[in-house]
Amino acid sequence: MTTPGVDDAVGADKAAVAERRLHPVTPFRRAWAPVAVIAGWAMHDPNQAQEQLTKLTTTMLLAGFAVLVTAGALYGFLTWWFTHFAVTDSELRIRTGLLFRRTAHIRLERIQAVDVTQPLLARVAGVAKLRIDVVGADKKDELAFLGQGEARALRAELLARAAGFAPETAHEVGEAPAHELMRVPPNKLALALVLTGATWGSLAAALVVPPLLWLATHSVWTVLATALPLLGAAATASAGRFVAEYDWTLAESPDGLHIDHGLLDRTHETVPPGRVQTVRIVEPLLWRPLRWVRVELDVAGSANSVLVPVAPRAVAESVVARVLPGVTVPAGLSRSPRRAEWCVPLWWRGYGFAVTDAVFAARHGLLRRKLSLVPHAKVQSVRLTQGPWERLWRLADVHVDTGANKTVTARLRGAEEAAALLREQAERSRTGRRTARPDRWMA
Repeated sequence: MTTPGVDDAVGADKAAVAERRLHPVTPFRRAWAPVAVIAGWAMHDPNQAQEQLTKLTTTMLLAGFAVLVTAGALYGFLTWWFTHFAVTDSELRIRTGLLFRRTAHIRLERIQAVDVTQPLLARVAGVAKLRIDVVGADKKDELAFLGQGEARALRAELLARAAGFAPETAHEVGEAPAHELMRVPPNKLALALVLTGATWGSLAAALVVPPLLWLATHSVWTVLATALPLLGAAATASAGRFVAEYDWTLAESPDGLHIDHGLLDRTHETVPPGRVQTVRIVEPLLWRPLRWVRVELDVAGSANSVLVPVAPRAVAESVVARVLPGVTVPAGLSRSPRRAEWCVPLWWRGYGFAVTDAVFAARHGLLRRKLSLVPHAKVQSVRLTQGPWERLWRLADVHVDTGANKTVTARLRGAEEAAALLREQAERSRTGRRTARPDRWMA
């Protein structure tokens, strides 16, 4: 039985919304799936796989290879053929699935970031991947792959729709003009990684632990099983970060801060305006003579975590002012009371705290300092905790929770100061939320 009114509405909707397909190179992205299935079976039972291979003749192997290639090509083509997307007046629709259909309805006003990424092979083919970051979603939806120009045009259209532009004019807005704020030279990035303690720690472990294991066990397999992960960790801590953060460029535009980086895989990210919950200024020990810092951030519902990999402190603070308008980094922080040394010997000197009209600031770390800045408007809750040893020395911790499910703590404050801070911070948060600017694109 059909309902004429409903059917007419659905037909009109389909006619009004033009569905689009991905780039024709996309089938190659899925063509490897049958190969992965056979490889998984062979790894699951390698002895049986080897026995089966010895029974096959050359003709049978060639025929099997031809069937496998054909199956992979057909699977890639069908997954591409049954994948469509469309931009309506209120949402982005993505229909996927060969056997089991899935339709994602992404509300445009819920979009908080649209990133364009280009893996190495995608750069060679001239295509790009569009990743959509939605408020409240743990996993990003993506469109892979689109033509490079089409990906940027679609990104601009989605952000214009999210900003409130009319559908008929959104595609004419184009990509927002960007003004470059800073660029990290490769030689400075390489030197910064060399002066990072994690790099030296991983490398020292990779060089020291395997010889000690050899002297203790005389087992080559034990040494290899330990050395390879340690060498991998050392490479990730240095070379991996260099490749990922190469040519880091930060630019400002009406739709937020744009971040471009990557040596092999090129990524174009956006820091959503108004969604930044916490900014951290990280200062490793060996960077201090050079006055270099690293800027990290927490964004609600987003995996973006690095804003500036390395920069002079003055430049970093100017970038922080762009991310958090009206916020200045506190010049001086008050230390915990002297009696805090009975709770945390020596390391208590790394704790500091300050509160301004705009932010709640807390520092921790003696060798690797981290200064966290939380705008009052982003504070979701305030808590005071006090363990038995802290009660003995009349100390307490004040925690502020943000919308990114993260907590910033002012450690080991005087009990009276902490109680007053708890009351005052709750009032600052309420006032800050009332006066905060709307979280809108291009606002």
